[in-house]
Amino acid sequence: MFKTSVTERLGIRYPLIGGTMMHITDSDFVAAISEAGGLGILASAIYRSKQEFGAAIDRTRRLTDKPFAVNINLFPAMQPIDNNEYTDVLLDRNVKIVETSGHSAPEELSKRWKDARITWIHKCVGVRYARKAASLGADMVTVVGYENGGATGKLDIGTLVLVPSVVDAIDVPVIGGGGVSDGRGLLALLALGAGAAIVGTRVMATKECPLHPDLKQALVNASETDTMLVMRSIGATHRVWANPAATRLADLDRRGATLEEILDVASGEKAKTMFFQGDLEAGMISCGQGVGLVKDIPTVRELFERMMKEAEQTARILAAD
Repeated sequence: MFKTSVTERLGIRYPLIGGTMMHITDSDFVAAISEAGGLGILASAIYRSKQEFGAAIDRTRRLTDKPFAVNINLFPAMQPIDNNEYTDVLLDRNVKIVETSGHSAPEELSKRWKDARITWIHKCVGVRYARKAASLGADMVTVVGYENGGATGKLDIGTLVLVPSVVDAIDVPVIGGGGVSDGRGLLALLALGAGAAIVGTRVMATKECPLHPDLKQALVNASETDTMLVMRSIGATHRVWANPAATRLADLDRRGATLEEILDVASGEKAKTMFFQGDLEAGMISCGQGVGLVKDIPTVRELFERMMKEAEQTARILAAD
């Protein structure tokens, strides 16, 4: 059930895409998501050299023979990566699926991917950006609504409106997300015209996710009101878990702090201290409003099977009414 243009093109069992997350979606976690029937996406920005990046792709392949993708990050970075060099690595290792995310679609890079017959998915936050990506040859477009964890853009459009607006505007398959944490949310996305749902916050609270157990439990304990928007003052709005670091960031936003002051609180090193050492006040973590629906810490396979069963049961109930 629920075969779609996305599952068929990507060769995956379920219409479920694991969200790309800095420091989190490494080889092992990506392989777990793909082995569970979804599409895992390796975050290339985790790796600081071509050699490390290539080794991560090789490890992913050793851990799973299922399809997986690699994310190429187009957002400004403290330590910029040459994505042309990383594309060399992708081509050398015959990677079949690439996801891009950032402020604009990568016209030059996309030509190289298309020449290599790589399936290219571009992630964005609005109709205009989706149309641009499709015009450049994107095979699929991912859009995430305002409920989403991480980068929300500046349009502030909810998932229920954004996804069908994009579906109606372009002729390529759409992956939708923002607030999807269970089978009901998955079915809703499919009803809106999406061919799959991208899931980020929910998969952080799984056994295979490399986050510290204390942080996973904090996500289980959180409600739908325990997120906040930060970094809007520098044009990089993110929805994050409302912890002390996020509160500090919000205060900096309100008083017009310098970029350096903001980046000091939002630094990747402080985030890693929280992620892997369990210091829940050290940094910030992207977190969507769907965290309020997170109630346990299953394996990824258990989560995906539960979501599919719930989606199927809900569809049958609706069909019977």
